[in-house]
Amino acid sequence: MLAKFTGWALLVVIRLLTGAQARWWGCPPKAEQRIYFANHQSHLDLVMIWAALPEELRSITRPIAARDYWATTPFKRWITTEVFNAIYVERGGSAPVPPPVAPPAPAERIEPSFDGVVQTELPLAPPAAEIAEPAAAVVPGSAEALAPLQPLIEALQSGDSIIIFPEGTRGHTGEPQKFKSGLFALAQMFPEAVLVPAWIDNVQRVMPKGEVVPVPILCSVTFGEPVRLEEGEERRPFLDRAREAVVALRYV
Repeated sequence: MLAKFTGWALLVVIRLLTGAQARWWGCPPKAEQRIYFANHQSHLDLVMIWAALPEELRSITRPIAARDYWATTPFKRWITTEVFNAIYVERGGSAPVPPPVAPPAPAERIEPSFDGVVQTELPLAPPAAEIAEPAAAVVPGSAEALAPLQPLIEALQSGDSIIIFPEGTRGHTGEPQKFKSGLFALAQMFPEAVLVPAWIDNVQRVMPKGEVVPVPILCSVTFGEPVRLEEGEERRPFLDRAREAVVALRYV
């Protein structure tokens, strides 16, 4: 009951503060499994798009939330899990590849010369077999590459819709950054899920990066025509096309 009351109160505050206007330009609101993907410029993006959805869609749609921001205090953890039903993700993509370990330098060898003067030789290079091989790159589609997506995969497998921000981190120029490969992987794994682009407008001005006090500014979320992964389409062309679908909504 507390979570429901908090959600209702938060919805009222957000709509008074921003308007939270939803514009269904390319598709109607519909209770089907969807992957909403949007531009990302503020921590309030997930709150904004959650508030813009009709009530019947909010209950089946889970936004992603960066664990390093939304799980730093008990209140943030409670509101993201109990009110938004968010999915925590780790920012930064796949696990970092450890750097190769350099072999120890060989000991300096000292030999006496014929004239009694001690001469020092330069360290010898280690044999090729002793040089550490660089760690292998993460293979797209491998278990290691899909590990950061596992919470999203589990949500989709359970029948939920999700809201993701394919840039991974917030942009600062007003233009979305290149999309990362997570959207492509999810589109491959869940071809039945409808991919809906969305443009969140003005929310970065409500709470710019580094600010903690929101400013009342009218905001909107425009939902566009769904896109789909074409048969045989490669990763980068698909991600560029998905990004263009989001950017195009800026001018609708």
